[in-house]
Amino acid sequence: MANQRLPSLDRLKVFDAAARQRSFTRAAGELFLTQSAVSRQIAALEAELGLALFVRRHRALDLTDDGRRLAAAVAQALGVLETTVAQLRQPHGREVLTITTTPGLASLWLIPRLASFTQAHPGVDVRIDASHDVRSMERDGYDLAIRYGRSGALAGTPLFDEVLVPMCAPALLKRTGAPLKSPADLRHHTLLQIGSASAGHGIPSEWASWLTAVNAAHLEPAALLTFNTYDTAIAAAVAGQGVVLGRRPITDRLLRSKALVAPFEGQWSMEHGYSLVMSAAARRRPAALALHDWLLQQARAKEAR
Repeated sequence: MANQRLPSLDRLKVFDAAARQRSFTRAAGELFLTQSAVSRQIAALEAELGLALFVRRHRALDLTDDGRRLAAAVAQALGVLETTVAQLRQPHGREVLTITTTPGLASLWLIPRLASFTQAHPGVDVRIDASHDVRSMERDGYDLAIRYGRSGALAGTPLFDEVLVPMCAPALLKRTGAPLKSPADLRHHTLLQIGSASAGHGIPSEWASWLTAVNAAHLEPAALLTFNTYDTAIAAAVAGQGVVLGRRPITDRLLRSKALVAPFEGQWSMEHGYSLVMSAAARRRPAALALHDWLLQQARAKEAR
């Protein structure tokens, strides 16, 4: 009966991704593995089965006849497993979608918009993991992730790039003796910044880079307030505690509501942005596909404005 032993589930999931993507590199990106790890898993699966699953060509990858048979069976089996597990996890028959992203994007961009999705999809619950840690979607069971990083280097579908713009509460512009009409006037004000207890003293890279870009590299602010998350720095700015580097477009809602204003012109591109990543399991779930498309629509609506 030894020859009837099934290959490991992890190995079959790697094969499923490679069969769908027709590329070890793209499969590696989907599964957050290295290309060599995917190649080793496929080679081990072929050795275990005693047959070739792929025809390896120059810059191309095709399934053999045996590979196509196995791919169809694995896709069907994984689909049944994923559907059953999702149903078991659903409280009282409701469908649950999980998404992981940064705390700043979650509180400032995603949450204010989310009611329009849940109202349009009754019976679908959304669970948000707001963390700076990069979660493993396959291992930890997340359907979608909004990743932050250098533009052009992120996996997934680009959502939007960000630019930095100094912002403050409108009341701060009315303070006597402390003008705020040009970058040089920041010396009269408290700068709100993101940092950590181990980062030491001084202005972190975002403010330093922005001040350098506007020829004010040696500016000394009246004071510094440091926070460990971006949403708390924004909350301090709304409360009139100082000037923050607003990250557009995730702070655009606060600009439109006049909770924050941009006191002077000029913005600086961080060459960073956000992308949307979807797990292989989520691609088989209509509700997850609906959330994926809704997130893209929200990002495109920003561009239209």
